[in-house]
Amino acid sequence: MCLAVPGKIISIDISVPELKMAKVDFGGITKNICVQWVDAGEGDYVLAHAGMAIALVDEEIAEQTLADFDTISRSLDAN
Repeated sequence: MCLAVPGKIISIDISVPELKMAKVDFGGITKNICVQWVDAGEGDYVLAHAGMAIALVDEEIAEQTLADFDTISRSLDAN
């Protein structure tokens, strides 16, 4: 089973033109991921899987999904 997680692009690094990378915030966890194959910019939300952005995603849907993940996490911590 695969899981793609939404995240917000904080900054983009084009220092290596063949491998456009971005710093992406996944609900408080920041990771560097490849955004070479999506047309995205700073402030956009992307779905990321295995270190690669695979699609743009609507901001409202992304934020709701991140909130749902947070609810699940807090529920698991309570048990």
